[in-house]
Amino acid sequence: MSILFGLLTALFFAAGTLASSRLVRMIGPLSAISGMMLVGLVIITPMIFISGIPEKLNATNMIWLIVGGLGNLCGLLLAYAAFRIGKVGVVAPILCTEGAIAATISGLAGESIAPIVIFLLLVIVGGVVLAAIAPDPVPVENEQPLKAALIATTGAIIFGIGLFATGNISGELPLEWILLPARIVTLICIAIPLLVLRKFRMTRPAAPLILLAGLAEIFGYAAYTSGAAQSVAITAVLASLFAPISAVAAYLLFRERLGRQQVVAVVIIVTGVVTLTLVS
Repeated sequence: MSILFGLLTALFFAAGTLASSRLVRMIGPLSAISGMMLVGLVIITPMIFISGIPEKLNATNMIWLIVGGLGNLCGLLLAYAAFRIGKVGVVAPILCTEGAIAATISGLAGESIAPIVIFLLLVIVGGVVLAAIAPDPVPVENEQPLKAALIATTGAIIFGIGLFATGNISGELPLEWILLPARIVTLICIAIPLLVLRKFRMTRPAAPLILLAGLAEIFGYAAYTSGAAQSVAITAVLASLFAPISAVAAYLLFRERLGRQQVVAVVIIVTGVVTLTLVS
């Protein structure tokens, strides 16, 4: 079951990545993330009313919820900004290092880090650097590879902080409560102001992509949670495959071609992340 749910997680996250990469070019990152988060909010709100307030929702867990929610939201904003000026095949593998970053934060917080983990982290960093500086033989419109890589790296760091926070409450609070803060903050701080200022953008072609992105994120997290209950390692390894899946799909669907050094960088990053997950 962990293999099945891990593969489903990768497919859901890849679908969300592809949809989001097109959305930001159609309607901009703020409108895209507002629409995507509102779809998720509509889905989880009935679940929250049904499940009620969790018994373990104390002050400490509330802080972790807020940090995790803000990490998810800010990471998505940066990811969307990177997708606007970068290729999916480069940006997605950098974003998939979020788990490695969360592991590093755990080490800094007091957990011991084995030498092999430090080595693998350096390998991943090397892959990210190569992805940032590798020449792009077939650039896409408005592409800025170095800037996109830097933004994606920052997004991965923020995602990692959010993952670390979420990891502290994943066994105590239900999934819908973990997903709630990011969507509430998006509604209050981004979606409502856009609507009031009449700056929320929507087009007919963007609507199904917003629905797909919102559903993919919710179902992706649900699949990951279900798989992790059986085996965290197997589920996490397979979930990280969303990056190469996204890269291949972007080539087939959007004709985004990567240069030889970019492909090498992607292989280094994904291999490093998968290996790190196995040895952690």
